[in-house]
Amino acid sequence: MKWLLRLIGVVVLVAAVAVGSLLLLSGERLARIASDQLTAQLGREVSISGEVALTFYPVLGVSTGPIRIANADWAGERPMFQAASATIALETLPLLQRDIRVKGLHAQAPDILLQRDAGGRANWDFGSGGGSSGRGVARLSIEDLTLTGGAVRFEQPGAAPVAYRDVDVALRWPDASGPADLKVVLRPGGSDVTVTAKLASPLNFIAGGAHPVTAKLAARGGSVDFSGKAGMDGQAQGRLVADLASTSGFLSALGLGAVDLPRGLGQAIEAQTEVTVTADQRVALRGLTAVLDQNRLAGDVDVFLAGKPRVNGKLQAGALDLSALTEGGSSSGGSEGWSTAPIDASALALFDGELLIDADSLDLGTLNFGKTRILVTNDNSRAVFSIRELQGYEGGFSGQFVINNRNGLSVGGDLTGRNVEAKALLKDLTGTDRLSGKADAEIAFLGVGQSVDAIVASLRGKGAFSFGRGVISGIDLDRIMRGGAIGGGTTIFDSLAATWEIADGTLRNNDLAMVLAALNAEGDGKVNLHGRSLDYVFTPRLLKARDGKGLAIPVRIKGSWSNPRITADLDKAIDMNFAEEKKQIEEEVKKRIGEELGIETREGESLEDAVRKKVEDELLKGLGGLLGGRN
Repeated sequence: MKWLLRLIGVVVLVAAVAVGSLLLLSGERLARIASDQLTAQLGREVSISGEVALTFYPVLGVSTGPIRIANADWAGERPMFQAASATIALETLPLLQRDIRVKGLHAQAPDILLQRDAGGRANWDFGSGGGSSGRGVARLSIEDLTLTGGAVRFEQPGAAPVAYRDVDVALRWPDASGPADLKVVLRPGGSDVTVTAKLASPLNFIAGGAHPVTAKLAARGGSVDFSGKAGMDGQAQGRLVADLASTSGFLSALGLGAVDLPRGLGQAIEAQTEVTVTADQRVALRGLTAVLDQNRLAGDVDVFLAGKPRVNGKLQAGALDLSALTEGGSSSGGSEGWSTAPIDASALALFDGELLIDADSLDLGTLNFGKTRILVTNDNSRAVFSIRELQGYEGGFSGQFVINNRNGLSVGGDLTGRNVEAKALLKDLTGTDRLSGKADAEIAFLGVGQSVDAIVASLRGKGAFSFGRGVISGIDLDRIMRGGAIGGGTTIFDSLAATWEIADGTLRNNDLAMVLAALNAEGDGKVNLHGRSLDYVFTPRLLKARDGKGLAIPVRIKGSWSNPRITADLDKAIDMNFAEEKKQIEEEVKKRIGEELGIETREGESLEDAVRKKVEDELLKGLGGLLGGRN
């Protein structure tokens, strides 16, 4: 047992001598040794200046003043890395043999410049000849790298520089030939965005090519996980899983702004896909399945990240619910008014591209459709929905719908419907179901405003429709014409057609023409789309009544869409049908009045003028008597 104690004593003595010898080295000497070690390992010139001292806690090593790592020889004179101070950790056991090896580097508030040239070279690639010493990356072996409160700037040709401040980096790499754990914390939106990754072979990863990587990006609002292969050149291939409880919060944390997406377009997102990222920043998503709020989508999408993101793809959906696009909250006008809640269309600025969407059904809140096939093209905050197929209301629709948010929000369209059942369509659009029948229609419109209410109030455009055989409920025109009765019943017509114009949210029409079995009808009036009311006059005419002279009785429809008042305009009916008789009666009455008063009319003088002259003469006679004149 004594020999063991002696052996321990010898070891302690040797260690004490080794450490004591180390203490005799000056700070400048330690700094020079450390910089030489880092220069050799990185293949770049590393310079350490300022006050240098040996530290024992929390690590054994050297604390330095300013430290600088040179850039690649092709990347300019600005350093790739510089910091006001740093701590260089040293391996303890080699110190016993007077061999100083760098174990870790800890820097406060470093300034890091990452660059890529037009040929694809990266200044962080220490093994591709980019360093000034030409030494291979195989010698790199820093067990612990910690950067706190740093600034990172990324530059590449053809793109605006990307810069981050207050960045923390922690690299744990205990074995140069083994795996490494990386943690990066960014704060582009004011809150932590944490990227954690496990690199199976850091040396191969840095040297280039794709190697096994697992990574996770976590931020306020959700996270994204990746498992596959990746390389320092930006290429990657693997499985991507996204779980965003709040897309707005997640994008805000990434510094992209809090985009208020409508419900159904991804307020919350769950998605998974096979992803491939190429060196030219193209992201290919294959076998994508995504749940955007209540909507489920599947398909393939390509995203081009160089410059402004561009998205191209084809997606399949079941029941696609986009009812929130026509909602926006409660209305200040009550149940009969349009929504005044602001519409946020800022999401259109996030990307450009084309998406072809196939859906089994489409719910737009106010309107509902069946089989839907739409090409969505977005260019500089202007989205065009080109209708390839849109079935609904027993017919089909074609045309396009446009949302433009370049200079304030506007919506417009050029739409055509064929063989559409009017009753169901008008019920959804206006809340009334009095008109039924198959119709063809077309409309062009444009509205401007930041709410549904403002858009409807500003609507302008034009359109036309034509019916075959159809029915108007709530009124029997034939009954009115034959008996003058007002009330319920139905009007069956053989054809109905009209054109209209829209200005300031009000639709005006003056050429409605209806053909019935025993009569024809005309229409003239206006529909207040903004106020949801109408004031319209139908004028049916019995062609064979009054011995072929015809009989017309205007019917006025006035009031709200849901409960209009229907009345016969008898005064106008008399003017239209009995104008000649009325004139004869008036002349006969005037003649009798003249005879009773003893008034004779001169040539060219009307009865009214003769009566007026007679009254004036009588008044003058009365006044003369009062004033003493002769009677």
